[in-house]
Amino acid sequence: MASTQTAAEHLEGLPNRIHEVIDRYVDATPDRLALIDDKTSLTYRELDRSAGSVVRALQALGIRAGDRMMIVSENCIPLACLLLAASRLDAWAIVVNPRLSPREIDQIRDHSGARRAFFTADVSQEAVDHATRYGAPVQDVGPLHGIGVTALNEETSAEPVEFDGSHQVAVLIYTSGTTGTPKGVMLTHRNLLFSARGTAGWRKMTSADVQYCVLPISHIVGISLLTMTLMFGGTVRLVAKYDPAALVKAMADEGITILNGVPATYQRLLEYRRNAGLPKFDRGALRLIAVAGAPLDLELKSRVEQELGLPLLNGYGITECSPGISGVRPDSPRADHAVGTVLPGLEAKLVARNGKTVANGEVGELHVRGPNVMRGYYRAPDLTAKAIDADGWFNTGDLARFEGDCLYIVGRTKEMIIRSGFNVYPAEIEAVLSTHDAVVQCAVVGRPVEGNEEVVAFVQLIKGSKATAQDLMAHVAPQLTSYKRPSEIILLDALPATSTGKILKHKLAESLRGQG
Repeated sequence: MASTQTAAEHLEGLPNRIHEVIDRYVDATPDRLALIDDKTSLTYRELDRSAGSVVRALQALGIRAGDRMMIVSENCIPLACLLLAASRLDAWAIVVNPRLSPREIDQIRDHSGARRAFFTADVSQEAVDHATRYGAPVQDVGPLHGIGVTALNEETSAEPVEFDGSHQVAVLIYTSGTTGTPKGVMLTHRNLLFSARGTAGWRKMTSADVQYCVLPISHIVGISLLTMTLMFGGTVRLVAKYDPAALVKAMADEGITILNGVPATYQRLLEYRRNAGLPKFDRGALRLIAVAGAPLDLELKSRVEQELGLPLLNGYGITECSPGISGVRPDSPRADHAVGTVLPGLEAKLVARNGKTVANGEVGELHVRGPNVMRGYYRAPDLTAKAIDADGWFNTGDLARFEGDCLYIVGRTKEMIIRSGFNVYPAEIEAVLSTHDAVVQCAVVGRPVEGNEEVVAFVQLIKGSKATAQDLMAHVAPQLTSYKRPSEIILLDALPATSTGKILKHKLAESLRGQG
């Protein structure tokens, strides 16, 4: 499937570097608010000046074009300034979530060969702790206060600079994905700008929009939200840590117009309203709510829509695609869990195990091609060659089907369970389990048994629930055919997850080894 617009049409007029998105607004609307965080705000003129001062400070700290610089930070104005300054310098920004463990942060530093690491110590205790561990004194970096700065890595060499924004790396995002081993995804300026413009286009974004950016900028969605809002001259409300009470206040008082979240963002918002005894939400100027990043439970979707009075627009993306692949359009909302139509200028096809393209309505592995596909994995040409073929098709590793031009994600290729010769997609079983009142979240994996695979479900229940594995089994049995029913349901206090809330299924699968 390809979108009706060609990639060339959609690339027209794009800036060459991400920092250039603010230039026209610095001239046209210099006093409009560009960024707001929990402490302060910057207009477009102030943001431009701050980024310029940060560039000079970084140069004085020995940051060169082609260097990798780590920014360990929650969402805040200093992070945005460092990101734009890195772009002006042609340095590669590696934004890292401070909630990662010391081991994970060390892995990223060592693999990337970062020239220096910067920690926004004024924003979170976690950043302070990492800065202390690295012996990084807290100082000013130009106009930015409270930044921990590590010693200069004299051993590292700079990468070559590419004039063309389709080759020059803007950000290096480390993703553990579902495998547990971090890979550095090289995203170019054009990757980010193309994806951001495509998503903003179908959301009909304008300079009047105030984007509530609670998804971390250390994750591709956060970077994309920041870029698209500045690209259209709007305002980004940067949120360091999610607090449903603060979101309720921002809807009522701060004029936010767009909210993006993962399913848990909305789940916690509804729980807060119930626990705080609020009669109903005051949605203020909010005009668009979107969700991505994890399978969407239809019951949650309908409750959110009922309470906020807006359609919850499901979307699908992947770090390696900067991230946009598809989304439900505001002008054609859906009641099911479809992830919408493919981004303008992007091609998509579904491939069967034998390599042949599958027919409409059938399940296949999703491959995509377009200007948002990453340059590759850093220092891993073998992994890049496995992911992107000679014709530029990127294998997402996700199983999907098209109904007309509408895309549905049914699971991960690696997660597919073959039970007595039948293909079983964990997402389907998880969706059924999630309809039980006591289930907070669940994950389904395969367990090898002699000559076959069994279906095993891990479930986290609401605190204080008396539900048993037998109750859950009785709930799902009438809704699933025999080969899809779990052989075992295991109750856990919490499911292992990444800092962005993605469940680590490989850890659950490992816990079953040798049990079959």
